[in-house]
Amino acid sequence: MSHPQHSLFAAEPVSLVHDREGGIRYLPESFPATVAQRWFDEAQRNIGWLSQQRMMYEREVAVPRLLATFARDAAALPAPLAEAFEAVRALIGAPFNRVGLNLYRDGNDSVAPHSDKTDRLLPGQPIAIVSLGTTRRMSIRPKTGAARTLHVDLEPGSCLVMSYASQFTHEHGIPKLANVIEPRISLAFRCFVE
Repeated sequence: MSHPQHSLFAAEPVSLVHDREGGIRYLPESFPATVAQRWFDEAQRNIGWLSQQRMMYEREVAVPRLLATFARDAAALPAPLAEAFEAVRALIGAPFNRVGLNLYRDGNDSVAPHSDKTDRLLPGQPIAIVSLGTTRRMSIRPKTGAARTLHVDLEPGSCLVMSYASQFTHEHGIPKLANVIEPRISLAFRCFVE
């Protein structure tokens, strides 16, 4: 397997959606590859992953990914979450206090287009999604209008930052991809109202 050459300069942030709170931005290479790989390995090993059921079309179906969630002040925060909380808070400058984790085991695991529920979120504070493991595509589409759907490949060590405001205007999702056989973990950091 070949490894891509890294340039001498950090990859530039990519602005995907514009709004008054910073919109949706993709920050490639936010964390060094060695750190991203260590976080991935530790999360796979240390997180108590849960399989959940959900009602869909009047029947109960398995959620197509494994899940976990933690508060920043949890008594026994598994590695690498304490380190990741501090790194993401420093990178984004937001008081993140909750993290939701998703384990996409392969390309059959997905999440349908959605916007985050805002009732428990601190208004004006962003959501930051750190990607670990294999690269997966995220689709971002406006809730209204004829604007096209955007696709961004979330690479390991990258961070996608979504404004609070963008949850009212756009949906995001991870579609199924037949050719993906390796796992991906996302760490979604949020600022919950205390």
